[in-house]
Amino acid sequence: MKKNLSTNRIYIGVGVAFIICTAFFHIILFYNTDNRVIRGAAIIFSLLVLLLGILLIFLLKGKLTAFSDSLNACIDDIVARKEDVTFDLESETLTGKFNYKLQRLYEIMQSGKRQVQEEKQSIQEMISDISHQVKTPVTNLKMYNSTLLERRLAPEKELEFHMLMESQINKLDFLMQAMVKMSRLETGVITLSVSPAPIYDTVGLALAGIERSAEKKQIGVTVSCDPGLIVPHDKKWTAEALFNILDNAVKYTPTGGKISVAVERWEMATKIDIADTGRGIPEQHYAQIFKRFYREDEVHDISGVGVGLYLCREIISKQGGYIQVKSEVGQGSTFSVFLPNERQL
Repeated sequence: MKKNLSTNRIYIGVGVAFIICTAFFHIILFYNTDNRVIRGAAIIFSLLVLLLGILLIFLLKGKLTAFSDSLNACIDDIVARKEDVTFDLESETLTGKFNYKLQRLYEIMQSGKRQVQEEKQSIQEMISDISHQVKTPVTNLKMYNSTLLERRLAPEKELEFHMLMESQINKLDFLMQAMVKMSRLETGVITLSVSPAPIYDTVGLALAGIERSAEKKQIGVTVSCDPGLIVPHDKKWTAEALFNILDNAVKYTPTGGKISVAVERWEMATKIDIADTGRGIPEQHYAQIFKRFYREDEVHDISGVGVGLYLCREIISKQGGYIQVKSEVGQGSTFSVFLPNERQL
């Protein structure tokens, strides 16, 4: 096996080779000429070259030592996970190029570290949100069940308790399904399959989910959409997003109200407006309503857990789209969903 040569051995080898070559040159020169001037000039020239070579070696060694010390300091700072690592970037030099690559590696490592911390924080927040949301229905179920076990109630009252328990069970079931959808979307377990498809069919699929609830409240639903309008989107998940908006529209629109869906193709995107004549949303709450588990204090008497609009924003944004909201308290709200007309790569 070949041994790795150290820099000192390389310097010694180069020096020895130079001395041998110089000695060989002088032997030939002295053998072929008796001119003292030429011999003297050759000796002086050889000594100057030797001195310059030694000087060059020392300068090179100093440069390599400085580079090595700088590199070791940077690596030590990176290993120590310091936040303010400095890099000596000398333009158009080997040292500068190497430090630039090292800086890029450090930035990638820092980005990965921040991403892990953000994901950890997100998981902690989700666990906290889930525990908070589950606490109330579980507490209610325990209370109802304990009452039924410890006391004899009239059949009518017992039926009422069973119905209350069923509503809490349904809330838990809805919450768990929403949790599964959120976790799969956020962790990338589910990837959206975007392909050109008629948006009319997707809107129809979303409307089918609110048909019964809208009829119960005698809410009129109108649709304006070109059946031949093709938009790149994931049909299943986009229908889920539109359903969540429509479901909220039914919940917060009083009996006898109206809901309208209008689809319009713009130059860069297709706009889907979902308007209702419900209670409306204060302007200062526009950004908050898309947060996970957010619900206004005034609507806690209406069923829901506050994940519908959060899921909607996640689904639309993963397709390169976005959502806008305009509302006036007491007059209703309009949610505008924008989907790009060109498939996002």
